[in-house]
Amino acid sequence: MRSSQRYRSRKDSQIPLRRRLKELAATYVRYGYRRLTVFLRREGWKVNAKRIYRLYSEEGLTVRTKQRKKLARRQRLPAPVATRPNQCWSMDFMSDRLADGRPFRILTMVDQYSRECVGLAADRSISGAKVVEALNYARQEYGGKPESITCDNVLT
Repeated sequence: MRSSQRYRSRKDSQIPLRRRLKELAATYVRYGYRRLTVFLRREGWKVNAKRIYRLYSEEGLTVRTKQRKKLARRQRLPAPVATRPNQCWSMDFMSDRLADGRPFRILTMVDQYSRECVGLAADRSISGAKVVEALNYARQEYGGKPESITCDNVLT
């Protein structure tokens, strides 16, 4: 027959420390274990933060953080579909590099209803002023201004 030894913990249950920790946590509800450790040390307890964290967790005293609202759960509305020409234009930037490594960008503008290319503007860099200039030029050439312009990836 085999004999075996079992480990028996001899550590102190630290009932007075647990009681005082609960009292402090009840008084200072929004304080975490680190701040309560400071209070206990000021009162003369010889404790470190790791012990207080262990007791704090065992007693279920963790501070509850506010639940953040999940914005992704909100109902997303589908983008309105264009029902006639010149109702909605989409624009997007495309980037590439020349053979010598210099970058260039192309601003593409498309009528969502007819899928017709309203305008293209290519340059090394396209500032906001250049976008406005390209839109004004497209308005003159295409004949009229759109009711709305979307700036997302609907060109695919």
